[in-house]
Amino acid sequence: MQRRILAPSALAASLLLAIPASAAAGAPGKSSGEKTPGAPGIGDPYYPASGNGGYDVSHYDLRLKYQPATDLLEGTATILATTRQGLSRFNLDFGLPVAEVRVNGRKAAFTRSGDQELEITPVSPLEKDRAVSVVVRYAGKPSELKIDGWTAWHRTPDGGVAAQEPASAVWWFPSNDHPLDKATFDVSVSVPDGTQAISNGVLQSRSSRLGWTRFTWRSDKPQATYLATLAVGKFDITTDTTANGLPVLNAYSKDLGGNAGAARASIERTAEVAEWLEGVFGPYPFNALGGYVPNVPSGYALETQTRPFYSPRQFANGANVSVVVHELAHQWYGDSVSVKGWKDIWVNEGFARYSQWLWSEKEGEGTAQELADYVYALHPADDAFWTVKPGDPGPDKQFDIAVYDRGALALQALRNRIGDEDFFAVLKGWPAAHADGNASVGDFVEYAEKVSGERLAELFDTWLYRPSKPAASAAATAGAAQASRIGPGARPAEPGSYRKIAATDTVHDHGRAGGHGR
Repeated sequence: MQRRILAPSALAASLLLAIPASAAAGAPGKSSGEKTPGAPGIGDPYYPASGNGGYDVSHYDLRLKYQPATDLLEGTATILATTRQGLSRFNLDFGLPVAEVRVNGRKAAFTRSGDQELEITPVSPLEKDRAVSVVVRYAGKPSELKIDGWTAWHRTPDGGVAAQEPASAVWWFPSNDHPLDKATFDVSVSVPDGTQAISNGVLQSRSSRLGWTRFTWRSDKPQATYLATLAVGKFDITTDTTANGLPVLNAYSKDLGGNAGAARASIERTAEVAEWLEGVFGPYPFNALGGYVPNVPSGYALETQTRPFYSPRQFANGANVSVVVHELAHQWYGDSVSVKGWKDIWVNEGFARYSQWLWSEKEGEGTAQELADYVYALHPADDAFWTVKPGDPGPDKQFDIAVYDRGALALQALRNRIGDEDFFAVLKGWPAAHADGNASVGDFVEYAEKVSGERLAELFDTWLYRPSKPAASAAATAGAAQASRIGPGARPAEPGSYRKIAATDTVHDHGRAGGHGR
């Protein structure tokens, strides 16, 4: 099909400006000789305290020791960064007690402000565009740290787990805590013999000495800080390699009880699901694959990079491969391509949900169109579901079910508008075009217009931004027309996969009313 280059529509052009260009650098441009404090936030209106200004991190080296019996975490974090302005002072996001900070090898002054700001003043101001190393020594009990009354750290009967969105790093390592500043990671954790430490990427080494075992993990592609994970406990571990040679490591708490079998029956299909997703989204973007299920009371799952976190309750009603599909889809949509700002969450969650619809289609349990028809009919016009705008839901509705289901309806509308050939070209091309980077809703609209050669502003405005149920005519254009054909009050038949997919609605319920986050 001939594709013509098209200037982005007004909607796409306006959305491209959602996060100012200076936000990535953290502050307006400074002259090379001027030294000023880095901003205490990166510029995200949803979470003003998240991230910091004035520098970009390239690598985190975390050397940790964790005692499960007491929840004591001791750490030395070495952070490699580049200054983006002359800095008299800069911040890291962190909550645990700090003993010492060094900048470029020299002791630096530091103080705390608010719940999570570590303010660091180096001996000498830092020049713009210079490499800088920051070493932070710290110790504390993550479960005792509360920010706005909540914690991202899970205590378990045999250890602890860090896995939350949009923030978990603050509880276990200092960072520039926003997806705009991604970095590579080395995580080395010493735990009592007989206990394991699970993190992202590839296990580089394991060694024991004097009753302690050290596990060293490497994640060699840029990774957002909230996607870094740590799980300490006693696990049954399975390992394998994919047909392409990727290492696969899955870990299951030894005390999952009745959920153990269903969890394994789901997560042991990780490699199969990833192979199928490669056909939809293109080559798998990372150096490792897997998943883990610790013994936590939560009900959600999270796309922690290369190794998603799953709560045992996801499998309380039996095996559910759909949740594995959801979290693995995020490896492309959310992890490799991360949000520019948290308002862009649809570019993560709408696509992960739609991947579940595509899996249903593949498995013969209901097509994506049948699921779209059913979801459209399920919510009457006066349902609050339609008042949430997936393209900019607000921090209190960032993880509302409408971001997922109405977000998936938007993709079905796009598919029907531009046809399967262009639609699947968009799904596969987008992760390649923005690999290891960040992108916004506006970027996606522009990309879809470029591939299809069509102006799509009205379609995306209807499905992502208008706080009302699209009219039957719009639904018919989108293909979700059965509801209007079968008469008032009636619904299309429930697709066979719907309940399994609906059972994963709690993937977005991270324990706080109205969503999860600070």
